[in-house]
Amino acid sequence: MSRTIVKRGVEDVAFTGGRLCVLYLLQILLISIRFSAIMKKTTKKGIGMQIYDISQEVFTCAVYPGDPAPAREVLASLDAGDVINLTAFSMCAHNGTHVDAPAHFIAGGKTVDALPLDATVGMACVISHRGDISAEHAKEMLSVAGNCKKLLIKGNASLTLEAAHVLADAGIDLFGNESQTVGPESAPMAVHLCLLGAGVVLLEGIRLANVPDGRYLLCAAPINLGGAEGAPCRAVLIDLSNY
Repeated sequence: MSRTIVKRGVEDVAFTGGRLCVLYLLQILLISIRFSAIMKKTTKKGIGMQIYDISQEVFTCAVYPGDPAPAREVLASLDAGDVINLTAFSMCAHNGTHVDAPAHFIAGGKTVDALPLDATVGMACVISHRGDISAEHAKEMLSVAGNCKKLLIKGNASLTLEAAHVLADAGIDLFGNESQTVGPESAPMAVHLCLLGAGVVLLEGIRLANVPDGRYLLCAAPINLGGAEGAPCRAVLIDLSNY
């Protein structure tokens, strides 16, 4: 091999290496610009997103008629001269904002600890409605939700049995509303049996007054109560539209 060929080979390698370095530098520059834009959003909006708390405060929450209300007991208090503050509490699993698992009405149905996490975490669609939700209303809601399999109804609404069948047949995986029960409060059993029997998880007692209609990331995993048919949760919606 001649020295000329070797020299050219070295020059080609050097040229190629130099070109790659330029490309890498350009990529780093683009990443830096993108990161800078994200940081500006972070400063203004908190990582470019808004988080809505859609849960009720536990000790002042709504309680379904006949259920025991949450109760708090102070076991120790700094004000009383103890070395710590310590609280004990008791509550019904269906107080305030909570999740109903199929076992709530279905013998042998899944309990909250057996629910997959993606049953209560994922993209959800908030839709406003007042009054009874008919089968036609349910079809319209499914059309608005598109590929969202979690529906959250904003407003004083009651799901009819006919609408429940439409939603169950559509294969949604979660239905949420602001009432302490899904369906008429005076006769909720039929709607529960329809939805829970189809494996639809229920999220009851949410608060959506400050949430505009639209799509959000829902995080509403219930407390991991082994063997329980329901459990309270801290439900939040995350607006990712500016992220």
